[in-house]
Amino acid sequence: MNNTNNIEQEPKREAFRDRLATIDAQGKRKWIFAQKPKGKFYNIRTYVSFFFFLIFVTLPFIHLNGRPLFLFNIPQAKFIIFGKVFWPQDFFIFGIIMITFIVFIVLFTAAFGRLFCGWVCPQTIFMEMLFRKLEYAIEGSAAKQKLMAESGWTTEKIVRKATKHIVFYLLAFIIANFFLAYIIGVQELWAMMKHPAANVGTLASLFVFSAVFYAVYAFFREQACTVVCPYGRLQGVLLDKNSMVVAYDYKRGEERKKINKKEERAAGDCIDCFQCVKVCPTGIDIRNGTQMECVGCTACIDACDHMMESVGFKKGLIRYASENGIANNEKLHYTRRMKMYSVLLVVLLGLLTVLLVTQKEIKATVMRTPGLLFQEKGKDSVSNLYNIKIVNKTMNDIPLTVKLEDSNGTIQQVGNAVHVKKEGQGAGSFFIILPKKIITQRKTVLQVGLYEGDKKILTVKTNFLGPIYSTN
Repeated sequence: MNNTNNIEQEPKREAFRDRLATIDAQGKRKWIFAQKPKGKFYNIRTYVSFFFFLIFVTLPFIHLNGRPLFLFNIPQAKFIIFGKVFWPQDFFIFGIIMITFIVFIVLFTAAFGRLFCGWVCPQTIFMEMLFRKLEYAIEGSAAKQKLMAESGWTTEKIVRKATKHIVFYLLAFIIANFFLAYIIGVQELWAMMKHPAANVGTLASLFVFSAVFYAVYAFFREQACTVVCPYGRLQGVLLDKNSMVVAYDYKRGEERKKINKKEERAAGDCIDCFQCVKVCPTGIDIRNGTQMECVGCTACIDACDHMMESVGFKKGLIRYASENGIANNEKLHYTRRMKMYSVLLVVLLGLLTVLLVTQKEIKATVMRTPGLLFQEKGKDSVSNLYNIKIVNKTMNDIPLTVKLEDSNGTIQQVGNAVHVKKEGQGAGSFFIILPKKIITQRKTVLQVGLYEGDKKILTVKTNFLGPIYSTN
């Protein structure tokens, strides 16, 4: 009889391997009514979210050297990071940033699991620390929400549902405006608000984005983490037995059994209360082990610790641990692998920081005019024609003068002097004229200085092509 029961129960316990926790056996979505967590980790995550929200709403208003601290103007292909502007010709830097980000994700996940997802991912923070809290405030606890969903439409239900969705959309609209400020800048956003008739297209896009943002947090919710985001699926190839994850101590917890104070307990510490499942925002049972849907939010840790404390058991049945740590009853420790990954991450971020900081605000390219050879100027001189292109990333107009450095030659400007507008580009042409007596090889490397008045801004190398004259 017992064997028959075990055979019947085993498929139920292993069913989580066949489908997502939010999908039933018929393939329909199961709505998650997650209980509100409470405990040490939830409090810390709340403080972290406050800090995140503070940064999110204040960064668009912070300017450095007349520019926003961050701006990602995709339509104009203009990006500002820490007050430094990057244009299409600087996209190689964004390539390096993307490579660094991917390496960071791989190494960080391999060492620390989905710590990023649970603590600082915008999707998790907005969902759990903002929209979910508003939902609790308007519709009540998870139990009340579930009863309301299963009941018929009453005046109270209509009012609460309508209030929630109106608040959600208004909040999504406000957040969308902040995102737009990161794209076009705060000043342009204010100007658009003052003259909405002249910005109908932008406003329409804003309302559409707000609707999408609202739909994600009102309806799509945890599906963004389990269906759309590839991060969860990467876990299978990035995690190993030493990776830090939110884990259930099966050696201490099994065999699961309800608490009964009238008899001496011979089972494990897990009292099968399902509190860890009830608070999970993705609906999984962490006791089944690390799963794709787990975002490492620590809600199950707080719930389990509370239950362990209430029945007089030691806390930490669910905790941050590694698979090897659980199997060998070891505390989580900073392994050599984690140290190596951490060092590599610091090096990558350091190199990227140096690359960003050392970016010059004025760049110039000096090249000989293609298709033209040298020209003889009189009996004792030779000239080459050059084109100059200048990128000015500063906030000031710059009149530039071209001078020849460390040479007896001269420069003859073609047309007007090069005048480069702020955050603009300029171009010009000029001749470099050298005496024949100093030309001793086919190509001569010259230093060309760019000056704003008497102030040298930049030095550029170029080649001078000429005949080889005998010095005899």
